[in-house]
Amino acid sequence: MVQKSKREYVEAIRLRYKKSGLEGKRRMLDEFCAVCGYHRKHAIRMLNRLPGAPKRKPGRPSQYGEPERKVLEVIWLTANRPCAVRFKAAIAIWLPCYEQEYGPISAEQRKRLLRVSARTLDRLMKPVRRRHGIRGRCGTRPGSLLKNQIPIKTEHADVNKPGVMEADTVAHCGNSLDGDFAWSLTLTDIFSGWTENRAVWNKGYEGVKQAISDIEQHLPFALTGFHSDNGGEFLNHHLIRYFHDRHMPVDYSRGRPYHKNDTAHVEQKNYTHVRLLLGYQRIEKEDRIPTINQLYEAWALFNNFFSPTLKLIEKKKVGSRYIKKYDAPQTPYQRLMNSVEVSELAKTVLTDVFCHLNPFALKRQIDFKQDQILKELR
Repeated sequence: MVQKSKREYVEAIRLRYKKSGLEGKRRMLDEFCAVCGYHRKHAIRMLNRLPGAPKRKPGRPSQYGEPERKVLEVIWLTANRPCAVRFKAAIAIWLPCYEQEYGPISAEQRKRLLRVSARTLDRLMKPVRRRHGIRGRCGTRPGSLLKNQIPIKTEHADVNKPGVMEADTVAHCGNSLDGDFAWSLTLTDIFSGWTENRAVWNKGYEGVKQAISDIEQHLPFALTGFHSDNGGEFLNHHLIRYFHDRHMPVDYSRGRPYHKNDTAHVEQKNYTHVRLLLGYQRIEKEDRIPTINQLYEAWALFNNFFSPTLKLIEKKKVGSRYIKKYDAPQTPYQRLMNSVEVSELAKTVLTDVFCHLNPFALKRQIDFKQDQILKELR
């Protein structure tokens, strides 16, 4: 029997089925299942369904509706569309700020949002992701000097406290490396993921050294290690003296040439912390550097205090597959607060800064500065 005939058969006996008693329903079900080949439970659901009523999805009805989705959509978009695992960790941090910005939500709704799982978030945010969509060149030149004086280090599994940072530069050169243009310097703490950026004009020693010094002054911990690639902006006598000629020398190391995974922590930030903000356009106006640094200052506060990240804690090869295990998503601020290596004074300062921040206000500031810079580049 074709589907059209089955539907006509259902419509013909539905009213008679509902008016029949138990014995009559049993006989009609026997005949209906024998003719159409349906399972008995499926046949009961078909005959009990009202004409034109939509099919009910199997399983338990969802506890989360459009009000929860609207709250989550605002937070998800403002938090730069994190994955479900990171988004779940961010909800508890963002909800108090959401209520300050958009008004209070009910206690029951808050309870549901705080207990939502990552898998449920994936399902709940599917229409939102469908509606909003999914979100150059290398300027590194080898530094031939001092390679024998700077040891190679290929992994940082032994880093268990903040202070060891990876460094890299990104060229805002457009399609050509000729001439003068802006560069972005990125430093990422391996333990916590704390990341700072500074824009410099070209990448001479004075500009890079001044940017590193400025970043050091804004770090909530002491710089104890510096790991970079083999670019000439890092492998030079001036930077060696800067790190070694101090009361507590900084351990300086480098990765292998042409092995980006040796500085993987900072390499991934080149996109999330630089390209997402400034794109791949050429920036050849030196007076834009202060504005870019103001943008980076707000961006650092936004990401270090309100953007949870995943940290790889184990990686092993089983057969032909790599099995990776990650710790619970946390913001760099949370990792520093949970570390016994960070002083109580530093934790007090961090807590005070956190209490005076609003991620929605920071995002508005970031968007304003970003538009201000990009409009001049068009």
